[in-house]
Amino acid sequence: MPAVTRGVRNNNPGNIDYNPRNRWIGQLTPDLAIEKRFARFETPENGIRALAKLILAYRGKDGMPNVGASGIDTVREIINRWAPGTENDTESYIRATAASLRVASDAPLDVHSLPVLVGLVTAIIRHENGGVPYSTQLIEAGVRRALT
Repeated sequence: MPAVTRGVRNNNPGNIDYNPRNRWIGQLTPDLAIEKRFARFETPENGIRALAKLILAYRGKDGMPNVGASGIDTVREIINRWAPGTENDTESYIRATAASLRVASDAPLDVHSLPVLVGLVTAIIRHENGGVPYSTQLIEAGVRRALT
C-alpha cells in the first residue's frame, strides 16, 4: 500500500462516519481541523472492533426482500448497508467481498463466527484502503473484542 489512507491515519480502516450517538471504545474526540467526517480511534484495534460491531448490529436490522434469511446476513446486504450506491460502486464492492470470502453474494453468513467476521472485516479494510496494512493477529484481536 503506497500511501497512508485516511482510514489508516484515523485508525478507522472501515471509514466509519463519526456519529455523536456512537460512543465507541477508544474513539477520539472530534477535531474538525484533523477530520471533518469520519471517526478517529486511539488504535487500529479499536477501529477494527467498531467495524466488526457495526456488522454484528446489522444482523438485527431488516434485510432485503428475497435475499438470504431474515435480517442482514449476506455480503450483498452488508455491503449495501456499509457502502451505499450513492457514494460507492457498491456492486464492485459486493463482488470483491464475496470473492474474498469465496461465497455467493446472496448466501447467508454466520457473522458471529470468528473466521467469517474476520474475513468480512479484512475484505472491507482491503476495499476501503486499497490493501490490508494490518497483521491477521491484529484484525483477529479487534474482531474477538467485538464478539465478546
